[in-house]
Amino acid sequence: MIPIKILDEVAPLEALVIGTAESFGGIPALEDTYDPKSKEHILNGTYPVEDDLVKEMESLCDLVKKYDVEVYRPQVIPNYNQVFARDISLAIDDRVIVPAVTQNRKLESDGIQNILDQIKPECVLLPDLHIRMEGGDVMPWNGKIYVGYSKEEDFNKYIVARTNEAGVEYLQQTFKDWEVVPFELKKSDENPLENALHLDCCFQPLGKGKAIIHREGFKHHEDADNLITSFGEENIHFIDTQEMYDMNSNVFSISPDVVISDACFLRLNEQLRKWGFTVEELNYQEVAKMEGLFRCTTMPLRRRYA
Repeated sequence: MIPIKILDEVAPLEALVIGTAESFGGIPALEDTYDPKSKEHILNGTYPVEDDLVKEMESLCDLVKKYDVEVYRPQVIPNYNQVFARDISLAIDDRVIVPAVTQNRKLESDGIQNILDQIKPECVLLPDLHIRMEGGDVMPWNGKIYVGYSKEEDFNKYIVARTNEAGVEYLQQTFKDWEVVPFELKKSDENPLENALHLDCCFQPLGKGKAIIHREGFKHHEDADNLITSFGEENIHFIDTQEMYDMNSNVFSISPDVVISDACFLRLNEQLRKWGFTVEELNYQEVAKMEGLFRCTTMPLRRRYA
């Protein structure tokens, strides 16, 4: 069986799921897309091709294996997009949640059944269909669960609204020993510069007490201000709208001292190194065209705690 243990975003990584781009289905019809950045690249003729996606994701697998991390992959469903493992599952404490997702993505959960079958059944949670969340919106962090969500009006209005109030309530009821801290996010189905698809598109805690924040990604600026106060402004790397679009906050920590980041994030990577991090740079810009990056394509199963 696969033991599960996730209490934060940065403890030394031992096991994770990485999505797959094999047989990912090619360029979707415009009406079948569910984020504005993918739409943009379809219209521009720059949507990624399978070989490039596979190459980028295999480079990520090779990198984490270098740190003795155990890697699990979904079972490939022909002609189906399974790149973003974080959307369809998330781990908190010793349990994995497999939430309901948008109708056109529900087969993705079938692709990780081979992994779920290796986890104790009582540790796999299957919320009711009206309870909606995606892993990119949920961050366990030192006794708190940060959650990006949309209230009913926005959730019913925007395709890019992925976590609802019922999802927040589910986390509160299921993890009673944790403090659930929800934030409404800014949404747009048409403009990727105005859309925080998930919480990890505008916020990412790091080791050493540091964090990345895009203040404008929060619907209410006071929510961002509360996070800034919590971490301390001197410990924040602020990203602008273009950097948010480029996915600068969607990095991934292998340990408190090691961060995977895109090679093109020059300003961010310089700051991370000034803070004392080892920055493992990869080229992930084809994946980024689908409005996701390192955190989106990974779902940690176990980190090491003393």
